[in-house]
Amino acid sequence: MFDNPVLEKLTRTNAAVPITMYYVIPVFLMAYGYFYANMPGLTVILLFLGGAFFFTFLEYILHRYLFHMSTETEFKKKLQYNIHGLHHDYPKDKDRLAMPILASVTLAVVLYAVFYLAMGIYVYGFLSGVMVGYSTYLLVHYVVHAFPPPKNFLKSLWVNHAVHHYKEGEHAFGVSSPLWDYVFGTMPKKK
Repeated sequence: MFDNPVLEKLTRTNAAVPITMYYVIPVFLMAYGYFYANMPGLTVILLFLGGAFFFTFLEYILHRYLFHMSTETEFKKKLQYNIHGLHHDYPKDKDRLAMPILASVTLAVVLYAVFYLAMGIYVYGFLSGVMVGYSTYLLVHYVVHAFPPPKNFLKSLWVNHAVHHYKEGEHAFGVSSPLWDYVFGTMPKKK
């Protein structure tokens, strides 16, 4: 991606690092919300579930409209390629299946600030759900690219993502859940 070896190294991430980070950090955020911000336990849990559900929508919208943006200008072509096109060219590159740590931590801090301004202390439950949603997305995305599909109900995640990569790039934008593909009519056509 870059001729500079330092910049190139910064674009690679072992998926286990962010997956672990974004499963562990929410535990501390929820504990903080419960013990120090005095949020009722049920409130923390409901906000967590709402945040996880919100992430499925965010994943779909970002994948469909940012990662697969129209590329009518050279700037947009380069931006789209650096954000996501490289992944479509090299889908088996396990070090490029997760956002680089610096970028994901920066995004998490920005989301924290935005959600805190919007919802105050409720951010601790909601952002925890968003982070676990992101971590689950990373886990599913890594497993779908690194392992053969299982012979159970999860196989559909492999099939949908393979269709997205190799047949119909304008369908199957949901990686961790097909829900929003059903809602917005972007599920691959059954053949």
